[in-house]
Amino acid sequence: MAEGSLKLNRKQRIYLVEDHPIFRDGISQLINKEDDMLVMGGCESAADCLKYIKDNSPDLIIVDITLRDSCGIELTKIIKKTYPNLPVLILSMHEELIFADRVLKAGARGYITKREATSKVIEAIRRVLQGKIYICDTMIDHFLERSITGGQNFAASPVERLSEREFEVFNLIGKGMTNRAIAEVLSVSTNTISTYRERIKEKLNLQNNAELNRYAMQWIQQ
Repeated sequence: MAEGSLKLNRKQRIYLVEDHPIFRDGISQLINKEDDMLVMGGCESAADCLKYIKDNSPDLIIVDITLRDSCGIELTKIIKKTYPNLPVLILSMHEELIFADRVLKAGARGYITKREATSKVIEAIRRVLQGKIYICDTMIDHFLERSITGGQNFAASPVERLSEREFEVFNLIGKGMTNRAIAEVLSVSTNTISTYRERIKEKLNLQNNAELNRYAMQWIQQ
């Protein structure tokens, strides 16, 4: 059999980056029911994901937007910079347009919420593996509405005021991480994280770090 035929007939190899084992197992079982797909494994952290990609050759990475040690958006940026032809599909608890907008800008090829994952994940995977972009119909409507109105009358979240890096820091704060831990994840100094905290508080009209911590944790858990 020709090499090309073997490549066409082999299963598409998928790797999951998700810090909730039960959900990761559920998605794995769903994917592995397909004749042409195989979950090669999974992990909970960005570091383990990058090591796996380096040592193996997956066809698709599925990444949770909120990981134990980092932000899925930051991981997506690293993957796209190092492995530009490796597609990434983002999973999220959130349906807000702000997430879809940011993950697509980071280089992800698709965005799917955990609420719709069980019914749409196979469709999303197939679309991304075909080189297309996947977002749900609701997100498409939001994008079109914003495009038509130029952003007018668009119900934006206050969090949308944050820059990309501020948004990453905000997510990590919401996971209860300290300035030192966030600094290690983002490879910056603790003073830099303190500066980001001040900018975030100003943009979200928060008075102190306690308010910021509470706001970020509540927003992450929505």
